[in-house]
Amino acid sequence: MGVIFILIGCSLLMATAFLIAFIWASKSGQYEDDYTPSIRILFEDEPNLPIHGESKRKPDQRK
Repeated sequence: MGVIFILIGCSLLMATAFLIAFIWASKSGQYEDDYTPSIRILFEDEPNLPIHGESKRKPDQRK
């Protein structure tokens, strides 16, 4: 029976921590930009740059 009280106390402590984290995120402006995520898919990805030491030419091409 004592384990139940410990689990209830831990769950209340965890719920309080999540509530405080949510309030902090809301006040610090985490949820202010609701437009950009909806158009992010329309932005171009940055091009893949060659890894250091690799060249852009194909292996069968000669200089």
